[in-house]
Amino acid sequence: MSAQRDFSSPRLVILGGGPGGYEAAMVGAHLGAQVTIVERAGMGGSAVLTDVVPSKTLVATADAMRRVIGAREFGVEVGEAGTEAVADLSIMNARLLELAREQSSDIHVGLERAGVRVVIGEGRLLDASTVEVVRADGSTENIPADALLISVGAHPRELPTAIPDGERIFNWTQVYNLKEIPEHLIVIGSGVTGAEFASAYNLLGTKVTLVSSRDRVLPGEDADAAEVLEEAFKKNGVNVVAKSRAEAVERVGDTVKVTLGDGQVIEGSHCLVAVGSIPNTAGIGLEEAGIKLTESGHIQVDGVSRTTATNVYAAGDCTGVFALASVSAMQGRIAMAHLLGDSVKPLKLTEVSSNIFTSPEIATVGVTERMVAEGKYQADIIKLDLATNARAKMMNVNQGFVKIISRRGSGTIIGGVVVAPRASELIFPIALAVHNKLHVDDMAETFSVYPSLSGSISEAARRLHVHL
Repeated sequence: MSAQRDFSSPRLVILGGGPGGYEAAMVGAHLGAQVTIVERAGMGGSAVLTDVVPSKTLVATADAMRRVIGAREFGVEVGEAGTEAVADLSIMNARLLELAREQSSDIHVGLERAGVRVVIGEGRLLDASTVEVVRADGSTENIPADALLISVGAHPRELPTAIPDGERIFNWTQVYNLKEIPEHLIVIGSGVTGAEFASAYNLLGTKVTLVSSRDRVLPGEDADAAEVLEEAFKKNGVNVVAKSRAEAVERVGDTVKVTLGDGQVIEGSHCLVAVGSIPNTAGIGLEEAGIKLTESGHIQVDGVSRTTATNVYAAGDCTGVFALASVSAMQGRIAMAHLLGDSVKPLKLTEVSSNIFTSPEIATVGVTERMVAEGKYQADIIKLDLATNARAKMMNVNQGFVKIISRRGSGTIIGGVVVAPRASELIFPIALAVHNKLHVDDMAETFSVYPSLSGSISEAARRLHVHL
């Protein structure tokens, strides 16, 4: 598949400096386009400034706390006997926000070195070939374009009866305002964001109550993985209130009261509302430029990131494909390859790997067991608990597993799940196998280090070998 338009050196304007935008800018500049990127806050967008980078830095700090607390089980004394580890949230938040600023600055510098023009300001489309930018000082500029990429991201969805105040009631961009570890944090929402923050603050010493409208945590994820996380939550003292919908959150002095649908009231010191996101597509001239939106406000795109306007592409959370920085970046790269005539393959959602940064981490790639159960794929599935893994025993890891899904008959690896510390790193060999359509024997016959957690991946593959 190749681009329909032949530009020798097109003027490309990118609206939004998140992963989809800045990755597209780098590729576009490399392929010879004249690239201008417009961003209102800072390079990296919310992924770097208020979401992925700061939240995963918080998670890394919580994991450090987990390892310190568990050190005595290895025979290691930390400080005086009986001394508990204590987290200083003001130092933690200052560090994570500084890391976010540094990452944003690094991206900015890298773009300019690549020849990309960076414009900080609010951008909107006047039509499909002109972007108007309003800077903080009120000055404006109209930037002409032969092609556009829209990568404007999304913002937290808020409940009308639970408006964040940034002091006691937070959305996920405001939680870094905290100066002290909350005494009792009530998290509304049991999806990825809610589960990650619940896990992190629990490890940091906070009493956590997680309110879930569904019957379990992470309702959209692998059921076995969700069960392991729920067991970890139970072990660590996280109170999961299932099948309960939060109707309202009220601040009363130094406390918050969360009213559930059945009339039950949960009282805590702070509340984090994590109930999804809304695309930043309203009021920026998309529909006037011939770009169709879905009922949810997301931009309609095809497999190569094209919108319904012939010269406009879109990438990232505003498209509603997968709310993952890696997918945003891939959409941006694919868009540029298609626009500028480079070799290109459409985005394949069955090859996307993702990770949930809870403790333990949950990583997945490709076809899911639910898809197999629904009859969409004929497959064999093996699940190998890490309790049998020698390295896991040495690390005192007694929760987690490796799951591999292979196509029945051919033995091709089509999916997998890893639940373990650093599962985000362990999923890569399975993702590589899925992308390259490797046979289970290819993985089984590849040497793994002994002892290692990755050894369970090759062992699972060996158990899927079919004797012919």
